[in-house]
Amino acid sequence: MSNGKGALRTIEIDVVCYFEIMKVLFSCSELGLGHVSRVVPLGERLEKRGHEVFFFSGGAAYQRLKGEFGNVYYCRPVAWYENAHGIITSASVLNILFPLPNFNYTRNAFEIKSSNAMETIHRYYDLRRNIRKIKPDVIVSDGDMHALRLAQRWKIPSVYITNVIRPTYGFPKLLILGERFTERYVRNCSKIIVPDNPPPCTICEYNLGNLEDIGIEDKVEFVGGFLDMTSIEGREEHIFAPISGPLGTRAKLTNLIIPVLKELELKSVVSLGVFGEKISAKIGKCEVHTWLTPQERQECMKDARYIIFSGGHTTCLETIKYAKPSVCIPTQPEQLGNAKKMQHLNCSIVAKNGKDLRQAIQKLEEKRHFYKSNVRGLSQYSGRFNGIENAVKIIESIAKS
Repeated sequence: MSNGKGALRTIEIDVVCYFEIMKVLFSCSELGLGHVSRVVPLGERLEKRGHEVFFFSGGAAYQRLKGEFGNVYYCRPVAWYENAHGIITSASVLNILFPLPNFNYTRNAFEIKSSNAMETIHRYYDLRRNIRKIKPDVIVSDGDMHALRLAQRWKIPSVYITNVIRPTYGFPKLLILGERFTERYVRNCSKIIVPDNPPPCTICEYNLGNLEDIGIEDKVEFVGGFLDMTSIEGREEHIFAPISGPLGTRAKLTNLIIPVLKELELKSVVSLGVFGEKISAKIGKCEVHTWLTPQERQECMKDARYIIFSGGHTTCLETIKYAKPSVCIPTQPEQLGNAKKMQHLNCSIVAKNGKDLRQAIQKLEEKRHFYKSNVRGLSQYSGRFNGIENAVKIIESIAKS
């Protein structure tokens, strides 16, 4: 493959066609694995079309990308302050400027977490150093403002992939100033891709805010989910609870969900989201697994009667794909926004504690046909959009402009 910008080659995809080969630089946030789960299929499709694709991230997202692609580079992660109880807002605000002591559960030791300011400086220069070498035709950022800032500075066309811009549910007031500051980079990018249904069926609607007020309405493209949203319905054998997120979040959900499920007469399956050696146990009619492979997880979701989860955007789309009524137990503002929209579409019920969860399961049983019918209709609507193909067309058009 030629490295020269503007080189023309014949690429065989579905048919033989001619188009301009481009260099695409992806920078992916490592705050959770939802960002990287979107980047992987998009990167695969761009590579299949003959483009050179380069990936930058840190933490677990970097490891995931290394297992999928060749051109993967490490850059310094920028993370919130969290402990066994999840993300601590007050400490995170303090940590913007000051380093703080923290317990690393992976290493089982205390350490000093660098300030966000220092993490930001390191990440900025990690990206800057490599951008100069690669000379990309377009920069694609999934949740990473540093890449958008560099694109703006060096006048490189940029695309921002996001399902969160200005959250309207539960967002800490202490962080609003920082949110407004980063919005200037969003306003200056070439296009904003939202991997979700167009309104009025946009799951992340309450996390986007008023696009006209923000000044980006003409830049936003609702392309559809990055999953294959073709509707699939399996058997209805069990309740499935896929638990994910940082340690504190997983512990909170585990301690809330399992005591409820073990009391039920319905069979249930729980994945604790702990990557590594797979250990399984049975408590009553509840099967608990430390980890399920992506294939096992898909099968459990396909054959579920109901799904219990925290409200992450990708999992919301999965419940829609498989047409499963659900219960959302949000652990942070973005999830709460998604959960509220799913509830307003009469596809899910929001729960805060064990009592709520019991009542929600009972309500799903009593009004099973109502919830099933609503989520089935949403599934059929969502299947009309091919998010990956639509996103590829936008990225290619921006690179040529």
